[in-house]
Amino acid sequence: MNRVNLTTDRDRRGIALLLVLWVLTALMVIVFAFSFSTRVETRSTISFKEEMEKRFISQAGLERGIVEIYYNKRFLNIPEKEPWRLDGTPYTGEFGGGYYEVRIMDENGKVDINTAPDVLLKNLLIQLGLKNEESDAVVDAIMDWKDADDLRRLNGAESDYYMTLPNPYKAKNANFDTVEELIFVKGITSELLYGHEGKKGLIEFVTVHSRSAQVSINSAPREVLLAVPGITAEIADNIISYRENKRITNPSEMGVPMESNPYLSYVDSNVFSIDSKGYKGDGKGGYTIRATVLLEGENYRYLYYKSPLWIEDGSRNSED
Repeated sequence: MNRVNLTTDRDRRGIALLLVLWVLTALMVIVFAFSFSTRVETRSTISFKEEMEKRFISQAGLERGIVEIYYNKRFLNIPEKEPWRLDGTPYTGEFGGGYYEVRIMDENGKVDINTAPDVLLKNLLIQLGLKNEESDAVVDAIMDWKDADDLRRLNGAESDYYMTLPNPYKAKNANFDTVEELIFVKGITSELLYGHEGKKGLIEFVTVHSRSAQVSINSAPREVLLAVPGITAEIADNIISYRENKRITNPSEMGVPMESNPYLSYVDSNVFSIDSKGYKGDGKGGYTIRATVLLEGENYRYLYYKSPLWIEDGSRNSED
């Protein structure tokens, strides 16, 4: 009888030990889960804080860019302070423990997809890597997209093509309201429009705001200059080098026959695109804002604002 009681007590103690071990294991799992959750939330909070800091730094750069535009337009020839150039030249400044990089572009230096002749668009696409036949097809599709009729160009596309797509839609048959609309046009891929693997996309060189068939020789980037008939690589480089120090007023010095070139002008606009990228710490993972501003006397207003523009690897970010 004593042996039975001893065995029973031993079994009970064993069961109790097992229960204690199970409770301790469960508590350890709970503690580790709580610890992991806390670390994740802490890192998320730090990441959110850093992202917001970069955003405000980027916004500061944008505001600085607007100030510099006004300074450039009002005091272009004042030697005490060199105004920022309006041709996409990068400028940096410090703010809030970080720094920003700002590029300002006069919209007259870009190719207007609503008013530019076919040859400018075609040559620009060739500069971006398309073959002759491919650029012909894309230009025809762009022209078909915005013309008022349903007559298809040789290599173009009208509503009868777009309505056969998995997600059908009709050709707009009107001018582009934004350059992003190009993504709906036949032949224009995301890589062509937005760039890919460090290569700039079409969106960097086109606009809907200049409303001119010409591009400004004082602000057009190299790719746009090379799209102008008669402009060689040597002439384009000479233009860019010359305007680093002064505004071009006599293109004959550059070897550019302006009087016989209907695609170039001296005209500056009052519409500017500003790219501002904010950095914090090690300078990785910048936050980019792009805005297009219209100057109206002493005031200005936004025609376009996107925040963030894209993430660091060059892919688009859908957040507005």
